[in-house]
Amino acid sequence: MTPLKTFGARDFAALSARAAAAERLRANLNVHASLDANVQRLFVATEPDTYMRPHRHAESHKWEFFVVLRGRLDLLLFSDDGEVRERVVLSPESTPAVELPAGVFHGYVCMQSGTIGLEVKEGAYVPTPEQDFAPWSPPERSPAAAAYVEWLRAAQPAER
Repeated sequence: MTPLKTFGARDFAALSARAAAAERLRANLNVHASLDANVQRLFVATEPDTYMRPHRHAESHKWEFFVVLRGRLDLLLFSDDGEVRERVVLSPESTPAVELPAGVFHGYVCMQSGTIGLEVKEGAYVPTPEQDFAPWSPPERSPAAAAYVEWLRAAQPAER
């Protein structure tokens, strides 16, 4: 019999500490056994200055399900030319969960320290190809990334 996997407050505190200490200000704890798993399940800890570059999952089967367990992330959906189409506050108190269809440009901005989410998506894991990052968004670690994160914090529908 496969042993039961449990995840509790100590696991989340350690994950948050790893994120706070990480250069990219985020960390993940994989639940799936390998990157080849058919379903990818991972806890993601983020801190407010992390930059999660807008991207899409172009393959028709690459939906994404995300649940915020602690803290707050705002999800932004974009048109193909970079206009904000929708902004959703994700938190246990408001909208805790979303399922994104494949092919939609999206990005998250962390609004509260210690935020923890659970991401589920079809595998296997393949790093996002360059053509699936939003061409109107700055690359991670670029000089423009920090200013873009600040813009994401306040961006509203119809803005670009």
